[in-house]
Amino acid sequence: MTGERPVAVVTGASRGAGAGIARALGAHGCTVYVTGRTVDSGVPARGTIGETADKVTAAGGEGIAVAVDHGDDEQVAAFFDRVGRDHGRIDILVNNAAIIRDEMMGRTKFWEEPLNVIDTLDVGLRSSYVATVYAAPLMVPHGKGLVAFTSSSGAAHYAFGPAYGVPKAGTDKMAADMAYDFRDVGIASVSIWMGSLLTDRVRGIIASKPDKFGHILDTAETPELTGHVIWALSQDPDLMAVSGQTLIGAELAVKYGITDEDGRQPPSYRDLFDVHPATQCAHVMR
Repeated sequence: MTGERPVAVVTGASRGAGAGIARALGAHGCTVYVTGRTVDSGVPARGTIGETADKVTAAGGEGIAVAVDHGDDEQVAAFFDRVGRDHGRIDILVNNAAIIRDEMMGRTKFWEEPLNVIDTLDVGLRSSYVATVYAAPLMVPHGKGLVAFTSSSGAAHYAFGPAYGVPKAGTDKMAADMAYDFRDVGIASVSIWMGSLLTDRVRGIIASKPDKFGHILDTAETPELTGHVIWALSQDPDLMAVSGQTLIGAELAVKYGITDEDGRQPPSYRDLFDVHPATQCAHVMR
């Protein structure tokens, strides 16, 4: 990754976690391809891929916005063809795109929710698989790189119901299995648990009722924290030693000496709730 800017792809980066990760990678000088469907939101405080790309550039990187529906394999293939033509490689792939429907986040039973909440298996789980399939040929020839999947502790405990938890658990497993196939070509694959996120939407909720929601600031982390952690991982000479693992972002921040805004050190869900990732068994069947 010397000489030219490192090339990163962050899927689902118009707002939320993906936007914060993209901005952080921009601060480390990366060229960041920002993908998503939101080109013109028409809604105040709801971001677009163009806005994220501009913030990547403002942070010191080079932001490139590309409209991609990650539920459409042909669009995904065309996007990675473009990256190949323009840069010839990918150093960091962040699989973050996911459909999170509002109905999933309520306190309802799964049979009371519309069936489309399970679309998380398509844009969320399957889309990460597809993106990595198309990214791999741009990574393998260079003998190094990082594929990072954004996940959460909902993979290991009940959180919002099966439409949320199942794709998170599948994401952790996908990272582990892809790491096995990548093991001889120098590409690391990890899943990263993010904590409660201080997205623009959450900040607005806190600001509207600070007495009621201000406590969120005690444990939440910014999306940028995950981006800084991903960058630190990509530069770690021992990166391959953790390939295949599910890692807790807050713990990686401590390991690499990364603090969040205002010097905060967000806690790990391991410490807060005794929740921790599962360990992949060593047995292999081929």
